[in-house]
Amino acid sequence: MHVNQHDLPVKIDVPGATARQLPDFGLAEGPLAAEWFTLAAGTDIAPLLVGLPGDACQSTHIGYVISGALVVSYTDGEQERCARGDLFSWRSGHSVRVEEDAEVILFSPSHAHTVVLDHMLGVMGAAV
Repeated sequence: MHVNQHDLPVKIDVPGATARQLPDFGLAEGPLAAEWFTLAAGTDIAPLLVGLPGDACQSTHIGYVISGALVVSYTDGEQERCARGDLFSWRSGHSVRVEEDAEVILFSPSHAHTVVLDHMLGVMGAAV
């Protein structure tokens, strides 16, 4: 699920401050990791996920696209494009392909995403 920052409903609008809120946007389980990714156009993490259940990232994520654009593909065949200014909530069972150089902030369940990142490092041959 994704929504552009300007499409969030305005909750408070007073001189000098605007607060936008979309309740029930995503779920978090346990401690969260704060993550900042810089991704080049053409990056496709799918090959790095091979060997995980469904050959997909098994972590949920809530985040924001600072710049660029990427496509998230789910194991059920659904795809969504997230671009600059979008907030997103990705369910487990996904992969990411970068269309335009991107800066992305993620908040992810710490343990679940560390397992995925360590797997990716192992596939790349890096020390875990």
